[in-house]
Amino acid sequence: MLKLGKLPARPGAVSLRFKTVAPPSGLPTPPAVFGRYGEVSGWGVLGNDQFGDCVWAGAAHEHMLWTKTSGLPEASFNDIDCLADYSIVTGFAFDDATDLGTDVADAASYRRKTGVLDANGQRHLVTAYMGLAVGDFDEMLLAAYLFGSVGVGINFPLSAADQFEKGQPWDVVPGSRLEGGHYIPVVGRAANGNAIAITWGKPQEITRSFYEMYNDETVAFYCPEYTDPIFDPTALQAFLNKLPSAALT
Repeated sequence: MLKLGKLPARPGAVSLRFKTVAPPSGLPTPPAVFGRYGEVSGWGVLGNDQFGDCVWAGAAHEHMLWTKTSGLPEASFNDIDCLADYSIVTGFAFDDATDLGTDVADAASYRRKTGVLDANGQRHLVTAYMGLAVGDFDEMLLAAYLFGSVGVGINFPLSAADQFEKGQPWDVVPGSRLEGGHYIPVVGRAANGNAIAITWGKPQEITRSFYEMYNDETVAFYCPEYTDPIFDPTALQAFLNKLPSAALT
């Protein structure tokens, strides 16, 4: 049984905004197809089939991608690692009564200050994080291209569970009941224009209309582990030069 686990978005909880440090002019245009998610050996569900730790499973997936595509040893995570961080931040006590989900902004702050734990006892930190405009598909794809992935929060409709099981893209089904919040890292774009996310251990396509309908928050992370940008490094450096004072959110 697959679980969700993202708490409702809190508008303004992430004070640093992507557009204030990343105006479209001067930044690369994402190509029609991008993403190196196929290089990761195996994503794993990381406890999100038993408990609502999607925010932490997603964080682990992001670090797996960042390390692997930067030529570093691929970071390894297991269920216990992700659930341990879930417990520290939310009070989750490995039972249904305390399995109440995670606030994305709280998790982002923890990831910058403490870092997420991997299977070897190492913590992986991010340097900065920025909020994106809700429902802006193009901005989301730009952030995913710029940083290798971007953390997406959605109000999850029941129809998406059926589409996932059938291997279909997530698309809008009018009238489908909302089941709760879910967190997924978007890691690329397919030739058909759909975004590609990682959830419950495998890639999942997302249509533009689905994102525009169900997205309620998106956070871009800059991680020093991601050292192999696939575009002009001068553009990346110009972006990063604007971060230090604002990164301490």
